[in-house]
Amino acid sequence: MTTLPQHTERSLGLVIDLDTCVGCHACVTACKGWNTENYGAALADKDAYGADPVGSFLNRVHSYEVQPETGPAQLFHMPKSCLHCADAPCVTVCPTGASYKRVEDGIVLVNESDCIGCGLCAWACPYGAREMDPEEQVMKKCTLCVDRIYNVNLPEEDRQPACVRTCPAGARHFGDLSDPESDVSRLVAERGGMELMPEQGTAPVNRYLPPRPRDAAPEFDVLAPYLEPVADDSKGFLRWLDRALEKITP
Repeated sequence: MTTLPQHTERSLGLVIDLDTCVGCHACVTACKGWNTENYGAALADKDAYGADPVGSFLNRVHSYEVQPETGPAQLFHMPKSCLHCADAPCVTVCPTGASYKRVEDGIVLVNESDCIGCGLCAWACPYGAREMDPEEQVMKKCTLCVDRIYNVNLPEEDRQPACVRTCPAGARHFGDLSDPESDVSRLVAERGGMELMPEQGTAPVNRYLPPRPRDAAPEFDVLAPYLEPVADDSKGFLRWLDRALEKITP
């Protein structure tokens, strides 16, 4: 079995704003594109538009409708990928050492050349964040675009995960959550960032910013604007129409 490092120099991760995410799936598309063309084996994508599509994804977005005690139902979008846990059970259960957590930045990765496709790590992950690639038969997971964030050949603004760089709503943020002065740590402190399923004891690095309270919508009759008279004293065509209708009205 694989052991976890006693300490990591940094804790790189994501902060996702559930108040801002619109569920557009741009992050899913960007993740699929980048990780199919770069790090590791390409992500499977067979018969995508057919009757039996097969593929693997490192990031997915789930949508939920919530009915508050008062007011209309609300729709929330929940992006989910590997949370790069400090106490990652997917690492300690791996029989070959293919799953490991890096000391320098805390990123959890899979060495695909050592992965035997046993699936134990997927069973151990309480978040369902790992997927077996149906073609390569190796385990796939979010890498935080490790081949991108350190790539000196990219402009500095592009040295962040593809999902973060792509998000049109600015709902995804990337940084060092072990640094209390980092932008992501300040966001978590200001907005009350939450761990996902803290009762599991995995100490996930990623955080979620809760939705802000919605303004109460005033009650109104949607048909009222159409029922009100256009004018008390009609002129022009409307006056002619009034007179014409009066003549035919019994």
